[in-house]
Amino acid sequence: MGSERDGTEDDRAVERIRAAVAGAVATLTAVGARDEALAEYVPAHRRFLIRREPVLRGIGRVWRLGVFLLDADGTLRATGTLVRATPPGRPQYQSASAEERRSLRAAAARGRFRDGETVNFDAPVIPLDASALRAATGPLFLRDGQPWVRWSPAAGDAGARGFEAYLAERVDLLAHPTEGA
Repeated sequence: MGSERDGTEDDRAVERIRAAVAGAVATLTAVGARDEALAEYVPAHRRFLIRREPVLRGIGRVWRLGVFLLDADGTLRATGTLVRATPPGRPQYQSASAEERRSLRAAAARGRFRDGETVNFDAPVIPLDASALRAATGPLFLRDGQPWVRWSPAAGDAGARGFEAYLAERVDLLAHPTEGA
């Protein structure tokens, strides 16, 4: 009987998550909050014997809400990788990470993003169902019928924060940015 009750509590928690996400979308849409590009990384490949370089292909727009990305359809994603679309420059061979960032800037340039635009990719969708959230290792998870945010993978569940409060704070920051932000 206890696990059935837990399942019902978890289902209610998922409904609260969905309601909070819908409210966030409505607020951010109403105020015209700043959004960012969402892309998928397409690795180098051959097509009809022609080598195609890696590219970041735009697939939509999202609002950055801390450890989450949210689109206008209410799809919640974990924050993945981001790169600023700027001219990639020449290879400097300073470090492997610097060259990786340079190649990602080049992929963003091939994706035709505006100069200086923030491009998010490798951002997995967070399934909003109780069984997936109970077993989740990402930023959103359920424990004891409550939704929690793990805002640092290193901190684990110890540093978790309530989802609704976290989302409300992040939406407020984006909807009403401080002066100069």
